[in-house]
Amino acid sequence: MTAYKNLRDKLDQYEKLMRLDKPIGTLLLLWPTFWALWLSAQGRPNWVWVWVFALGTLLMRSAGCVINDFADRDFDPHVERTRNRPLAARKVSPKEALWLALGLTLAALALILPLATPLLLGLAVVAAFLAGSYPFTKRFFAIPQAYLGVAFGFGIPMAYAAQQGQVPPAAWLLLLANVFWAVAYDTEYAMVDRPDDLKIGIKTSAITFGRFDVAAVMICYLLAFGLIAWVGLDAGLGWVFLGGVVAAFAMAGYHYQLIRRRTGPECFKAFLHNNWVGAALFAGIVLDYLSQGILPL
Repeated sequence: MTAYKNLRDKLDQYEKLMRLDKPIGTLLLLWPTFWALWLSAQGRPNWVWVWVFALGTLLMRSAGCVINDFADRDFDPHVERTRNRPLAARKVSPKEALWLALGLTLAALALILPLATPLLLGLAVVAAFLAGSYPFTKRFFAIPQAYLGVAFGFGIPMAYAAQQGQVPPAAWLLLLANVFWAVAYDTEYAMVDRPDDLKIGIKTSAITFGRFDVAAVMICYLLAFGLIAWVGLDAGLGWVFLGGVVAAFAMAGYHYQLIRRRTGPECFKAFLHNNWVGAALFAGIVLDYLSQGILPL
């Protein structure tokens, strides 16, 4: 009975380490990937790839969280919001964390191996590197959130490669849009921890932007949605899609009301609300294709 309890407790710690109890990160990776899957297939994505990318996103986000906590294991105990994370609280060892991250990454790569072209496999290796290296950029990049946007959005060129066998300019524009979106929402997130991050010496966009943080967030939203609109219109989408973009703009306006006072709970609420931003843009894409009579196969 004791052995069972110990195993259950350990699995609970692994679950927390992978953030399976906090799905917001997975959703923020999933929406851009889904945008790309539908756009690259003109509304008719291959459902095998939809499932492969959905599960792969969950695995890679989990691996990224483990590596993030491994990299920050000496910093997290000094931050109020993160001091009880498994590695910070010494409930999971660094060696266990590395093995877990490796297992999750290999599982994600194994998902695409049976179907992968050399191009897709190469992109998958790059994606794994980006996910693993991002946590360390907080030591020397002034805006590590931009690197996060590339890492979080690399499912976009992978989706195009899987379904078109190439990565056209539209994929890179969509990835750039995701970079701006990530800088916006992760700056909101970083505004919560800014006092602690200043004490421990970690670099974030919230610190770099300083008193222009709110303006920078709103400009990044504007650039992100503008690029997404450009890609969607170029792909033949119309007014229904633009309705989703307008909804996303409206939500960004709501975020402004939340973050302009720079209080921790409201900034965190704005960050979490970005799930609905991604969902609104995805709904606009799907509904526009449906309005054109294009049904997913």
